[in-house]
Amino acid sequence: MTSLQVKVKPNARTSELALQEDGTWIAHIKALPVDGKANAELLALVARHFGVAKSRVSLKSGASGRLKLVRIDG
Repeated sequence: MTSLQVKVKPNARTSELALQEDGTWIAHIKALPVDGKANAELLALVARHFGVAKSRVSLKSGASGRLKLVRIDG
């Protein structure tokens, strides 16, 4: 199990995930933060980036904020 601290920036032109110098991650997400669409896109982006199934990625905390804790089981 791995946990990532991710800062989300919604409504971006492209979806991308990048590691910051302090060890946290920043995610630019195309989706707007409405009805959980940004969270769903974030989980799919993390799964694609780390090469795991979407079912192995979950949101541990921060569902309604910009700072989130994402868990990767594996």
